[in-house]
Amino acid sequence: MRIAVLDSDHSQAELICQVLTAAGHACHEFQSAKDMLGQLRKDSCDMLILDWQVSDLDGAEVLRRAREKLAPKAPVLFMTNSAGEDDIVAGIKAGADDYLVKPLRRSELALRAQALLRMAYPTQNSAEQLQFGNYTFETRAGRLLMDGEPLDVTHKEFALALLFFRNLGRPLSRAYIHEAVWQRETALPSRTMDTHVSRVRNKLQLKPEHGYRLVPVYSYGYRLEKLNSQPANA
Repeated sequence: MRIAVLDSDHSQAELICQVLTAAGHACHEFQSAKDMLGQLRKDSCDMLILDWQVSDLDGAEVLRRAREKLAPKAPVLFMTNSAGEDDIVAGIKAGADDYLVKPLRRSELALRAQALLRMAYPTQNSAEQLQFGNYTFETRAGRLLMDGEPLDVTHKEFALALLFFRNLGRPLSRAYIHEAVWQRETALPSRTMDTHVSRVRNKLQLKPEHGYRLVPVYSYGYRLEKLNSQPANA
């Protein structure tokens, strides 16, 4: 998962990213609230961890502005130097999902972050089979079926399709898609992603007449939309 970390103390932010990276997440560090909020306007993240006493903006204001840009289910964990009830209540009332009191303990940070992500994104868990309407993803075998019939998709197309269905209705930035699907392939031409998206759209028949629409989001990325009232997950 992709996690944004805001802490004006670089060494503290670095420690947090070490813990999260070791747990298998991609961590993006910010020391300025304004820098982080600017990045959230053009990029996606799955979770936010923020210092409540960040130097350039009030914690509640940071959280309010961040919530406007984050996906509705994205969890927020805030850190505070005080174990006082007033600070903790203020953070929770402002919209945070959980908190940690500094100094941080590595194991507690990893467990709290994982618990929040598991609750927010239940379909991201390592189930061997995931069902989205008439699409079945067999994750261990890397096999994709539509109405019970296997589709001829490559490994990258499978990963890309699953990413879209797991984030149904959510705009995903190009950087987010790149990191999730191509990972260490840093020199990826823009056209490569567009070609793969087009193939996924055609092979899975993600068109309005089939209840879905895979559309570009201008200057941002792509979004898979469900157009009928059937539940996305079975």
